[in-house]
Amino acid sequence: MPTYASTASFDLAIDDIVEEAFERCGLQDRTGYEIKTARRSLNIIFADWANRGLNLWTIQRQSKTVAANVNSLSGTDLFGSTAGDSAQIIDITDMVMQQTSGGTTSDYAVTRIGRDVYFGYTVKSTTGRPTQYYLERTINPTLYLYPAADTAYTMVYYALVRMFDAGDYTNNAQVPFRFIPCMTAGLAYYLAMKYAPDRIQLLKQIYEEEFKRAADTDRETSDFSFTPEWNYLI
Repeated sequence: MPTYASTASFDLAIDDIVEEAFERCGLQDRTGYEIKTARRSLNIIFADWANRGLNLWTIQRQSKTVAANVNSLSGTDLFGSTAGDSAQIIDITDMVMQQTSGGTTSDYAVTRIGRDVYFGYTVKSTTGRPTQYYLERTINPTLYLYPAADTAYTMVYYALVRMFDAGDYTNNAQVPFRFIPCMTAGLAYYLAMKYAPDRIQLLKQIYEEEFKRAADTDRETSDFSFTPEWNYLI
């Protein structure tokens, strides 16, 4: 009778990922600098992933209090508990304003607008329940609400935040196990640009295929429908 493993916990530490990537380049990591440059490349890959779309495992639910007459939040009022934490925000995907009355908490959707729309509002100090927001995506972002809060609300939103750095070589990367093949293939491709230029095209193709497979599974799977809108000119 065959014997099967009784665990499902496979993962790779950073040094194992580096070793596998170098082997795909037909090399072995032998010096401290080669390991150092590989870790640097891995962090660059993580930054690139932030540009390729939503990484669902990095979306965090946040809750902050919005005081009366407030129409902008930044720093710890927006995210985190220490100065500079807000720089982790890449984007905000969804937001509601919560208000409790008579023991019942209601959620009110807040829609996103662009800079030009918010900039065009004549009186930004108008008060009411905030129904729109504009995120100024600077290094330390600022969130603008319109209208300004007429009373205290609880703002609940989902933020797409930065991935953790690779860190120590004995760490595990902050990615789901489904992205381990993609991460390893990506590092092999990045290292090939430095050490194995003859394998660049092959390793790049493998990386893009692995990333597509992983990204296709890392998405919302709820049902949705489209309703066409017909316009007639008379």
